[in-house]
Amino acid sequence: MNSRRWFVVAAAFAVIGALVVALAIGYGNFSPRGFVEDHYERAAAQDLDDEALAYTSTKRPSQVAQEVTDAWRPADQYIDSSGVYLRYDDDSVVILPVAAGSLILLERLTTAYPRYHSLVGSHWGWGRGSTVRGGGPGSGK
Repeated sequence: MNSRRWFVVAAAFAVIGALVVALAIGYGNFSPRGFVEDHYERAAAQDLDDEALAYTSTKRPSQVAQEVTDAWRPADQYIDSSGVYLRYDDDSVVILPVAAGSLILLERLTTAYPRYHSLVGSHWGWGRGSTVRGGGPGSGK
């Protein structure tokens, strides 16, 4: 194969690759936040404030939690009769039962942790994706 053919083949693959990346960025959900935004109905009237954005689903909280955790494994989770509380690196997803299914609250971890501390304080670790002590000689002793 001559060099011109190689150039044409390489250019075709580059164009196809660029299209795949563009579609993935435009239609993908690269975080728990994106997953919730893409899969559940926005319910702005039920926002708690500017920090906790509300979404709804006709499914039970346990079903919604299963969908979210199947797509994005949480760093920590806490479940009780009041709802399902999922902690991720930067976000929290709180799924509460309502008469018509579930209210899903999406919030940055920096505001969610203080809001839900009385429930999740001893269950959610603090840190990126792990609740295990770590690092350095003598740590965890």
